[in-house]
Amino acid sequence: MRHTLPMSSRPFPISQPITIRRAVARDAKRLTRLVRGSGAYEGKYAAAVAGYRVGPDYIEEHRAFVAVGADEHGGRVLGFYSLVLAPPELDLLFVADEVQGRGIGRLLVAHMQSEARAAGLDRLKVVSHLPAEDFYHRVGAVRTGTAFANPPAVPWDRPEFEFRIPSE
Repeated sequence: MRHTLPMSSRPFPISQPITIRRAVARDAKRLTRLVRGSGAYEGKYAAAVAGYRVGPDYIEEHRAFVAVGADEHGGRVLGFYSLVLAPPELDLLFVADEVQGRGIGRLLVAHMQSEARAAGLDRLKVVSHLPAEDFYHRVGAVRTGTAFANPPAVPWDRPEFEFRIPSE
């Protein structure tokens, strides 16, 4: 399933069409760079992603999708997400820093909800990074609790959300 972001839903124009496609093994290094280079994980949050790796095995095991922009190099990865079916969870969702605020995260969430619906899910959880809490509220997730700190990897509490997936 491919989704394309319509021009009217972008608050800031992007000069190229955006397509969501299934991630493949050769995307692994680009996805890892996107996670490790995220501005949301600077300073005190840097340790959480310092050694993080999105490997080809992870991509094969989970439903990972990338948002790509068309360009002369075959498509630049603008963001991605990973949907875990059992237990149902949005495991990863990242948008490149330089294109945040342009509707790509919202497009990824809509795609994820469509994939979850197709897989027969009616809800799924998200453990949010603190700086992403407002984003999840804006895209319709409901706060359900707190995931408590798990030092040394994650030494802070994180908000836990749920997406309810309505049937069509």
